[in-house]
Amino acid sequence: MSQKKAEGESKKSNTSGGKPSLSRMREIREVLDLLKDTDIEEIELAIDDLKIRIRKRGGALSWVPHPSIPPASGIPRDLASLAPPPPTQEQEREVTSNLLTITSPMVGTFYRAPFPGAEPFVNEGDRVEKGKTLCIIEAMKLMNEIEAEVSGRIDSILVQNAQPVEYGQSLFLIEPL
Repeated sequence: MSQKKAEGESKKSNTSGGKPSLSRMREIREVLDLLKDTDIEEIELAIDDLKIRIRKRGGALSWVPHPSIPPASGIPRDLASLAPPPPTQEQEREVTSNLLTITSPMVGTFYRAPFPGAEPFVNEGDRVEKGKTLCIIEAMKLMNEIEAEVSGRIDSILVQNAQPVEYGQSLFLIEPL
């Protein structure tokens, strides 16, 4: 690719005002999760107009904006700010009971029903069989059905409809039967 063409593309794509979107931050978190168990020491990524370098230092991951672009406001300088929020009361309750937690296998958007206006797949108190669809998680325009891992009763739905979810986030508490 010629240098002029590359410069033109970078000028066109740098229109976000320097602040990454929430979905962009999720993409970065996904990359960090994938890299933490590998032998890769350093990787440089370009996602649209955002360029970052991710480095392992002493086994811990750190990332910085690429030196060729000025740091954007709103980008955290350390990974501590990317850590998941502390557990909620519902999540703490699951540790002390016999409830099984269904977690999100990916980053995406949680939907309780197959399409807007439709009845939800499940409600709190419903009995479900192993393999029954509990929800859909939309990730990169693909709809992924999340199924019950055991037969049981839905004790709690921990996420609101159409809310973003993270990898490993608790979605449902099921009381096995």
